[in-house]
Amino acid sequence: MQKRKLGKAGLEVSAIGFGCMGMSQSYGLPGDKKEMISLIHKAVERGVTFFDTAEIYGPHVNEELVGEALEPYKGKLVIATKFGIQGMSKGEQIVDSRPEVIRKSLEGSLKRLRIEAVDLYYQHRVDPNVPIEEVAGTVKTLIQEGKVKHFGMSEAGAKTIRRANAVQPVTALQSEYSLFWREPEKEIIPTLEELGIGFVPFSPLGKGFLTGKIDDKTEFVKNDFRNIVPRFSVEARKANLGLVDLLGRIAVQKEASAAQVALAWILAQKPWMVPIPGTKKLERLDENNQAADLLLTADDLHEINETVSKMTIEGARYPEFLEKRTGL
Repeated sequence: MQKRKLGKAGLEVSAIGFGCMGMSQSYGLPGDKKEMISLIHKAVERGVTFFDTAEIYGPHVNEELVGEALEPYKGKLVIATKFGIQGMSKGEQIVDSRPEVIRKSLEGSLKRLRIEAVDLYYQHRVDPNVPIEEVAGTVKTLIQEGKVKHFGMSEAGAKTIRRANAVQPVTALQSEYSLFWREPEKEIIPTLEELGIGFVPFSPLGKGFLTGKIDDKTEFVKNDFRNIVPRFSVEARKANLGLVDLLGRIAVQKEASAAQVALAWILAQKPWMVPIPGTKKLERLDENNQAADLLLTADDLHEINETVSKMTIEGARYPEFLEKRTGL
């Protein structure tokens, strides 16, 4: 597996990371614990060195899974986790980034992950009630104490990123980015490039849509998060299949899969971008990892960008109660 560096601090990770959330929630039934641990071990064997989780995933269950799975490799990998989302109440996401809450969250994460320091500690969502300078200052202190190595942010807006970075350099921003969601290209990516901050796209396969395995006839199980996502309504899926067809055409030419083309497209954008696709299946893990070796030519990229620029992607990426907590 090729390596890439995030941020000016040069945090080195595998070119493709592993998003572990789906092993415990959001995409159908949670995976069998033993099988998920085995899959994480296989990811390490295949050269993946970057694993992503959060205290709210489960909640806590995903960190416990990752901690148990990666304990044999302690000190040899990069583990990222997140603070700042405490749960849901009356359809609203509860965010809390007060200094005392961050410290409590960190102690819990360290225990569950079975580590002495978090390699990359993200603020999961911006808390409008706590100045970002106070959040960054708290993380700066935790770095000085040796409990955190790098500061990250998730789904933050450009102005907030700048303010935080002025207090404690931000190593990486994690936000959604793919051919299915290109909003970060307007302000976020130029800001990251200017400040020397790495970018970690989550949902790089459009929550599975860009794999070509989902169409307007697909039925999701009851507890699948996509059931409440406007972009995954039957009508939206039907309207957006042209994007999948495009990836499929390029994939045939490259003797690859649509998912590999989608990931290779992200890798071709900037050398400091590291997507973190997730999966519960070994064959998908291998498919995703092989995308790091897929070279898209300038002509390939031009064809993709030109075609997509003429498309209108239908449906919001989140229901309103979740979208309003992004881009602050």
